Amino acid sequence: MTSQDRRDAAALLVLRLGLAWFMFLWAAHKLITPKQYQQLAKHFDGVTVEISQIYLAGSVQILLCLLAALGIFRFASYGALALMHFYTITRRWEGFFDPFALNGKGFPIHRNQVIDLAVMGAFVALLLMIARDHWSLGGWLRRRMGPRWWQ
Repeated sequence: MTSQDRRDAAALLVLRLGLAWFMFLWAAHKLITPKQYQQLAKHFDGVTVEISQIYLAGSVQILLCLLAALGIFRFASYGALALMHFYTITRRWEGFFDPFALNGKGFPIHRNQVIDLAVMGAFVALLLMIARDHWSLGGWLRRRMGPRWWQ
């Protein structure tokens, strides 16, 4: 492995762990405060979601975060987290058109949308660089078992 390969692997390790942690926090909150997510589903999507469905969704998301953090089934786990995040972005478009809006107390009300775009960009970069993600369990297995082993 060249020094450039090691730098790429280190950068992708940091990116992968950071994205997995970011998504894990949102997933864990579904288990900690499921009623909040029940209200969000009603508000944004106009649907009633059972608490058990929120627990199931949060649990699946946590599993995906663990797979992504370890770099297992990379294409599927990174891609699934990216799609979940993209779904969140599609539900909050209005903030992109007024990123400097302030509430009555002078607090920026759309800054999470700006963060959302940066995170989506990071997911795209991680997926584009998946072949350089050498310091992942999936990368190690691919080197040991051949390129047919799931990314």
